[in-house]
Amino acid sequence: MKTRRIFMSLCGVLICAVSVGIFKLAALGVDPFQSLMGGLDKKIPISFGTLYVIVNLLLLTFSLIADRHNIGIATFINLFLLGYITEFTYHFLQGLIPDPSMLVRICCLLLGILIICIGSALYMTADLGVSTYDAVAIVLAYRYKIAKFQYCRIATDLICVIAGVAIFFWGGGTMGEISTIVGVGTIVTAFFMGPLIEFFNQKLARPLLKK
Repeated sequence: MKTRRIFMSLCGVLICAVSVGIFKLAALGVDPFQSLMGGLDKKIPISFGTLYVIVNLLLLTFSLIADRHNIGIATFINLFLLGYITEFTYHFLQGLIPDPSMLVRICCLLLGILIICIGSALYMTADLGVSTYDAVAIVLAYRYKIAKFQYCRIATDLICVIAGVAIFFWGGGTMGEISTIVGVGTIVTAFFMGPLIEFFNQKLARPLLKK
């Protein structure tokens, strides 16, 4: 059982990292947390991978104070590797498909949404730690019981999108570039990612763990 949990956790984090790179290639909006990261990336002149580590260290402080149960192997894999894997995936796909058509971009968007929800469900259910961002909605839902998880996730996602867009324009971003951080994909994930993760928790991750 422990081996299966570790496997699910590792696979989940890696899948999420790859999915963000696919989102970036689609350029139709990334998931809400990456929307915030995109805004910060525009404003703060350091590499995305390093910036990702810094922001997540700040969020880790929240988890340490609120509920340490959410901290585990997946938390630290996510913290130190996800940003760099995302960066590698995006550059690799960009070299493979330097000028994607709208059809390819739409397919990438749909694929990105699907696999980020599957990856999140896998490592959340493995219960060996979650990303520092995912922990926020989990703590609000299960520790403070503010609302059901999917509604807490929608709220935190919307806050990330609004903050990301504001910081993006503050950093000198233009309307012509905005699709790199917010778009139809962001809207879809902001409203449906929480429910989709719960769907894959019930239909895939939990049954897989019980086998």
